[in-house]
Amino acid sequence: MRARVRIGIPERLVLGVGIMVALWISPAAAQTYDTLTPQVREFVSVGAPLIALTHVQLIDGTGSAPAQDQTVVIRDGRVEAVGRSGSVPIPSGADVHDLTGHTVIPGLVGLHNHTFYRGVRGTPGETTAQLDVSSPRLYLASGVTTIRTTGSISPYSELNVKHQIDSGEAPGPRMYVTGPYFDGEGAPVSRYQPASPEDAKRVVRYWVEEGVTWFKAYANIKGENLKAIIDEAHRLGAKVTGHLCSVSFGEAMELEIDNLEHGFLTASDFEVDKPQDVCPPGFIRRLADVDIEGPQAQDLIQDLIRSGTPITSTLSAYEFGFVPGGRPIEDRVLEMMPTELAEWYVVAYQALIDREREFRADPAVGEDDPWPFAQVFRNAQAFERSFVEQGGLLVAGTDPCCPVLPGFGDQRNFELLSASGFSPVQVVQIMAANGARVLDGQDSFGTVTPGKLADLVVIEGDLTSDPVVIQNVRIVFKEGVGFDPEKLLASVRGMVGLR
Repeated sequence: MRARVRIGIPERLVLGVGIMVALWISPAAAQTYDTLTPQVREFVSVGAPLIALTHVQLIDGTGSAPAQDQTVVIRDGRVEAVGRSGSVPIPSGADVHDLTGHTVIPGLVGLHNHTFYRGVRGTPGETTAQLDVSSPRLYLASGVTTIRTTGSISPYSELNVKHQIDSGEAPGPRMYVTGPYFDGEGAPVSRYQPASPEDAKRVVRYWVEEGVTWFKAYANIKGENLKAIIDEAHRLGAKVTGHLCSVSFGEAMELEIDNLEHGFLTASDFEVDKPQDVCPPGFIRRLADVDIEGPQAQDLIQDLIRSGTPITSTLSAYEFGFVPGGRPIEDRVLEMMPTELAEWYVVAYQALIDREREFRADPAVGEDDPWPFAQVFRNAQAFERSFVEQGGLLVAGTDPCCPVLPGFGDQRNFELLSASGFSPVQVVQIMAANGARVLDGQDSFGTVTPGKLADLVVIEGDLTSDPVVIQNVRIVFKEGVGFDPEKLLASVRGMVGLR
């Protein structure tokens, strides 16, 4: 297994797209309140150039223990100072906010955060909509200040939305745009099926010139095409991730893929005699039989760590169909949807419960047999825990579909990672600092550190005592500008699934 090699931007791209990519990875200047349009300023609650947040509990994303009674000073969009309240001087003229009883964390970095939304499968609501307005606002309102779109059905929409956000014309997170999906035989019409490796390279070249910085391969990609995509992307300074199956994790690591999506839940490495370039039908269900502490799973974890390949946790995206009985329907989710779509979600929720009931009623199964997907989900949690314990780089993101909404799904990931056995300090590191590392943005964001961009989330309550507190977002600072989550949410209620 080859060690990860950092590939720089080639000389021929230094002019044009390449230089834009380099500048975006390490922004030279923060966005300010004055650069925002009047329409965007309506969502701002804190817009001063000099700000002091006092008496907060701070989880800074570095892995350090939570610090009590801290002051964070923000000047011109960057963190200027951090330290014990009373020992950190508050500059004259600062806009001071006493935040006793609040927790501050770095802005979350979502590594699987689409701007489109898929409705409920098997219902009249089975549709796909590009959410150029509601998606960015939901992410930002939920404390997600940076996203990688991780597969696009409309790359130009995302590139244009990114431009609007960067120029202060629209509220939203910092965006790293991924090109169209690369897939294989039988793929939906929204995904590209390369006719050959050369064809795959041609498409990579086109989208790099258009401004995307990542590509995503999907479950039925051919190995030779994946190799071509990775080789050409690396040659041009871009990166590749994958929701794989036809190509195993082991094979993808040999090709030097940069990231693997969904972790254990898409690893076909455990299939016996898996055919080349074929996604074995029903393999996910058989993941229930994998022993995470056994040699096969542990060898895969060690290979991932040796190759330096990060994996993306997306537990909230799988919970809906895997956890017995589902979850109670959240009112806030239904409120964001049009009435008809919300009703379809309720139907799908009941269908999930009925599916489990039918499974247990099957005479070949029996009432006492466990729901297999519950064990698959537990295995996924155990795999991620073991991966991190041994030094693997775990990141996180949501996958908007059905009850999993942009931003809300990221918050649910925080709760599920906590339920998987990670401490609050670890979860913040996974969901902020680690994501910044994968995006090569660790020098600019991902931790609350002097000199970095002031991407901060102010949460009411003690996040170390209850992970559900992650939902109590009161202010979201992106590059030092404090956005009002309630105003952002109010502006898109009833719109998810429409625009």
